[in-house]
Order: sequence, then C-alpha cells, then structure tokens
Amino acid sequence: MDDESTVPLFYQKRVPEVLIQNEDLSEEFYEILEDENLDAKQQEKLEREFATEIEVIKRDDRLDRIARDIVRHFPYRGYLGKGMVVSVDKFTAVKMYNKVEACWKQEIKRLVGQITNARDNDVKEKLKKTVEYMRAVEMAVVVSEEAGEEKKFDDQKLDIRPHRKKMDAIDRHGHDIEYRFKAPQDPLQLVFVCAMWLTGFDVHTLSTMYLDKPMKDHTLMQAIARANRVTSHVINSVSKKNGEIIDYYNVFRNMKKALADYAAGSEGKNEMPVQDKSWLFMLLDDAVEQGMTFCAGLGIDLEKEVLARNETFRAIGSFEGFADKILEKDEWKKEFAVYENTITGLYEACKPEILDDGTRSLVPVFQYLRGVINSIIQQQDVDSARNRIATLLDESVVTSGTGDLDNKVADMKVIFKGSTWILSKVDFQKLKEKFKDRKYKNIEIADLRAFIEGKLEQMIAQNSTRADFPVRLQEIIDRYNSGGTTTENYYDELVKHAESMKEEEERAAREGLTEDELEIYDILKKEKMTIEETNKVKLAAKSLLQRLKSERPRVLVQDWYKDSQSQAKMKTAVEEVLDKNLPDTYDRHLFQNKRDNVYDLIFEYSMRKVKWAV
Repeated sequence: MDDESTVPLFYQKRVPEVLIQNEDLSEEFYEILEDENLDAKQQEKLEREFATEIEVIKRDDRLDRIARDIVRHFPYRGYLGKGMVVSVDKFTAVKMYNKVEACWKQEIKRLVGQITNARDNDVKEKLKKTVEYMRAVEMAVVVSEEAGEEKKFDDQKLDIRPHRKKMDAIDRHGHDIEYRFKAPQDPLQLVFVCAMWLTGFDVHTLSTMYLDKPMKDHTLMQAIARANRVTSHVINSVSKKNGEIIDYYNVFRNMKKALADYAAGSEGKNEMPVQDKSWLFMLLDDAVEQGMTFCAGLGIDLEKEVLARNETFRAIGSFEGFADKILEKDEWKKEFAVYENTITGLYEACKPEILDDGTRSLVPVFQYLRGVINSIIQQQDVDSARNRIATLLDESVVTSGTGDLDNKVADMKVIFKGSTWILSKVDFQKLKEKFKDRKYKNIEIADLRAFIEGKLEQMIAQNSTRADFPVRLQEIIDRYNSGGTTTENYYDELVKHAESMKEEEERAAREGLTEDELEIYDILKKEKMTIEETNKVKLAAKSLLQRLKSERPRVLVQDWYKDSQSQAKMKTAVEEVLDKNLPDTYDRHLFQNKRDNVYDLIFEYSMRKVKWAV
C-alpha cells in the first residue's frame, strides 16, 4: 500500500445474527475445507466431527439472509468492480448462486415498480440505470470438476450441468470463463466459488469479496488479497480506491492473526492493513470537517447559510455567492477541488451503507458547489451540477425505498448558466460596461477566462504557431494571482486578450488563405518581408499543401513516417516545392530551417492522424 502497488482493504461484518461463535475449531477442520474435492473419508469426518458447525454454516434460512444481503449490496457499491462469493463447499456455492439469482430478479422487479411510480424524471433515469446494470450482470459458479459430480449434486437436489457447461464454454471471441472474468468490461461480474480462484488469480477490477467459509493463516491472506489489486479501469467515473471484504462467517477473528503473521512489516505492527469499514466513515467526516474549515476561512459558512434553515435545496441561490468567492483566486479554486474530490471519493467508498444514512447531508452540498463552479469554468449549464445531487438522492431512494425525493429535486433551481460565446460576434465594449454592474465579478471573470482558454485550445489546434497566446494569457493570470492587478484591471486585460484573439481568428481571411495554409505560411515567413516576398511565401504555403494532398506521385501515404525511404521522399517533395516558391532572399541556413520546421509539422500531424495529414 505504501508503494501504491496495492489498494487499501476494508472489511465489514454483516448479518451479525447468523455469525458463527465457535472459537475452538481444530486445525484439521480448516485443512479439510481447503481441499475442494473431498474424498469419502474427509466428507465422513466433516459430517461426524464437525456436524454442528457445518449445519449452521449451510442452514437454509441463513443462506437466504446472505443472498438477500448480497443483492442489497452488490449493485449499489461506489466502484462497481467484480465480486466473488466464497462458500464452504461446492454444493453451497451452487445453492448460493440459485438464491442470489432469485433475489436478483426480485430486486429488478421492485425497481421496475419504483420506476412506474416515480414522479420525477431524474429519479426514473437513475432507477433505469440501476436496472440496466443489474440486467447486464452475468453470474457464474466456478468449481473444480470431479468424477461422478453430476450424481453427487443430484443427490443434493442441485444441478451442476448448466454451470459445468458454462465453465467449459468458449465464447465467440475464443475466450474461456477465466479470461472473461479478468476482462474489465465483460458482463461476467459475480462468481461463486469455494476454493478455485482464491490463490494466485489476479483480477484487477475485483473489488469485493463475500466470505462465508472458515479460513485462516496463508489461505485467508491469499483469499483477501484478490481484492487489493490496482487498476486504472474507471466505471461510471468512479476509480477503484480500495477493496472490500464482506465477512459473513466472522473470519476476521482469524484475520488479525493472519495479518500479524504475514502482512506486518518491521514498523507499525499495531496498525492492520485491513481496516474496519467504519474507518472510512470517520475519514469522510474528517474530510467534510476540513472542507468546512477551508470554506469558513473564505467567509463561506455552509452549515449556517444552508443547513441551519433546513432548506438545503431551496437556499441554493446562496451558492452563486459561494462560487464567486472561491473563484477569486486560482489557489482557492484548486484547494476546494481537492477537498471535494476527497469527500466524493470517500463517499463512493462508503456505499452502499451510506445511502441509508441521512446524517451526512453536507456531502451533496460540497458536490453541488463544485458543480456550480464547474458549470462556470467549463461553460456548461448548472443542470449538470443539479444532476450530481439528483444522483445522490436517487441512489438513496433506490436502496431505502423512501418516496420524498421528487419534492426535493423539484425544489432545486438553476442559478447560473455559462455564457454562450461566439468570438466574431462579441461586442467587447458592451462586455466591459456590463461588468461594472455585475454583483458577482469573479464569476464574470471566470466565465470569460473559461471561454478564452477553450477558444485558445481550438485556435492552437488549427495553427500551432499561436503558442504565444496562452503564454500571454498566463502572464495576465499570474499577475492577478500575485496581487499585481485589481479585479477590474484583470477583467479589462482579459477582454483585450480576447480582442487580439478575434483579430487573429480573422487573419486567415485577411491574408486570403485557408486556416491550413495560414499555419504553413506562419512557419515559412520571416521578419520584415516585402510585399513581393509575402506573396511568394503565401504561394509556397498553398503549393506545398496542394502537393501533399492531391499531386502525384503521392508522398502523403498511410504510415509514411514509419519508413525511412518514405521519409526521404517526403523531405525531397517538401524541399522541391519550397525551393521553387520561396524568395531568393532566403539564404541556405534560413531555407533549411524553414524546410525542417515544415517537415516536422507534417510528421507530427501524420503520426497523430489529424487535419489534412489523415
């Protein structure tokens, strides 16, 4: 974990009324259970000497409770990674599959009923997404094969045949069940095992282990390590930050010893690398408190202004003022983003339990404020922020079944909409006049700056020689952040910069060139050219593009940059066009410099497969 080669693990004991209390199980009991294919002698010993323990573990009403809990937990986690249910033996693994599958169908039916009765469209959409996810999830039993297994399962009134068929199947892509479970986007999401895949089997997106089997020592350590693998695979914008162990058997009494023996380093032996999940809730509360302290330092008292009136979603007009304050300085905006990212990340890790917890209402407040800020700096409607809160509330409805969400969502109002800008049509004088009367000047600045940054990105993509524009913009920003410019002067400087961008955007038309021709012209031109030289350079730019795009023999062929012979042909073609068209006043050194710069541009565009080089 210190090296970030594994993610932290958290455990949670669930369904406590059916936990096993026997602390004195013999070593032989664990050893027998480690063998997936029990022989007759082992089976007899289990049934005779450990009958009470096995009877409790496999009791039908207990398994029913666990199945319902899995269905209540798996679809509503924060990171919807893959899951593994570990049962005491093969028969129980199949039985658990059957029970979970039945509960799964019941849950889908319940959600469909909620969709029918929901009055708010946001609620319906979120419920539909949950149903879509659940319908897409595929489950499988994965157990080793043994002689006479069909009869053994038949004797237990269980059918192993469809499961064995699936275990042996190869899909249309030639992938077996092991490959499919390891593939992040494959619909096979939940497997039921008893011994297979518990050791030496890495599935990076596996994030949840449901343990219902007595285990200890190295077997337990290897089993829980299935959930601590690092992955870059993001699901629904949520990253895997931790693994979760759901303990139905009270395995954790053995986990402490196993961790002490196998996981503790020379330092910090008292700190277990697997923590109770309640620790996540404590971290979340601490992150919210730190976020509140940060906001209070800016004069933003979220609790007093919003929560104290018990009108969290009616009082959202205050958020425009909050956003204006945070946007006053870049460092404040970045700091707030760190706090909100931390809060949201911990909130996701606390799912699904936190969805039934109504005591942490400040989480959506932080998320909404972040959404308001993003709507400004990303030129988006604040409805995107509204949807973030709707998502939180909708998920609470999905799990708890309460029905007061529609009114809460309906109370939310759109308070800000990022301006829609078209640079060629902006009246900059009116812009400066309106700014003087605006209440929230930092929002106006952020809105204009966001537009400038977005427009610059487009303009540089069109013409790489415009790199000085973002440099000049950053100088304006740095000057303001250092306190060297007033708010009014900052806005004026941004307006002037936008005006210069407008002039630049119109330059191609003034020069009688296309945007592509202008870029090559800018690379080829030199300082202080005469009219005759200017015309020749323009002709060179036009001729070069024509040579590359339409004349034969073709040099702009697919993947030409990968072959040395094709590269030589390209250099020759560029040199011939430039030698023919560039002014004679270009000496050898200048000519070679311009030729190489143009060639580098062609090479880069071809490698990236963009613009005319596709």
